[in-house]
Amino acid sequence: MPSRTAATARTLHAVLFDMDGTLVDTEDLWRHAVEREAELLGLVLGADDQPHILGRPVEYTAGHLHRGSGTSRTLASVAAALDHRFTTLVAAQVVPLPGALELLDAVRAAGLRTGLVSASPRNVVDIVLEALDRRRFTVSFAAGETPQTKPAPDPYLAAVAALGLNSADCVAVEDTPVGVASAEAAGCSVVAVPSATPIPAGPGRVVVRSLLDVDLPLLHTLVAGR
Repeated sequence: MPSRTAATARTLHAVLFDMDGTLVDTEDLWRHAVEREAELLGLVLGADDQPHILGRPVEYTAGHLHRGSGTSRTLASVAAALDHRFTTLVAAQVVPLPGALELLDAVRAAGLRTGLVSASPRNVVDIVLEALDRRRFTVSFAAGETPQTKPAPDPYLAAVAALGLNSADCVAVEDTPVGVASAEAAGCSVVAVPSATPIPAGPGRVVVRSLLDVDLPLLHTLVAGR
């Protein structure tokens, strides 16, 4: 009969990455796009608005702005304007965060699979994939490609299924509480790299200052220690 340790041991097979604020410095671009659109709607955003902005898809944040402003514009027009503003900024200013490319290459060189799991729309995800070299990713999922998006587990469950893996053998790398909630609900271990909102450490979760603090031994240990 196998020992308890042998029965519960897990092995790392894939690393699933959030995009905005985790791999690329687009969190500020997103915030700028939202603040500019809010300004045009007569809104001044504050701390209470941040949970409706960080880690959220365009449609969700557009709905928040639409409700808060009481504008006569349609929700679809607000969402389209916000999407266009953000896409334009990303196309002009995609900047990998420190350690991002090095970590991606180390993960791939170790024979592990990778996924990009984003709450951004596909047009933005494709811009970033081209900038980072899409060959660095085995699979990618964007907003609208699963029944629900973050903080629901659907995007991570879809990525795990596409890779033919068990969630317990995957680590997600995230920068927002919304993303962490999604990954953990899907059963993944998490490396949190907080961008704007603090994220506490917890079971199956380690918090680091930047991707420069993430290496293969840390990822393996996180999964093996579940």
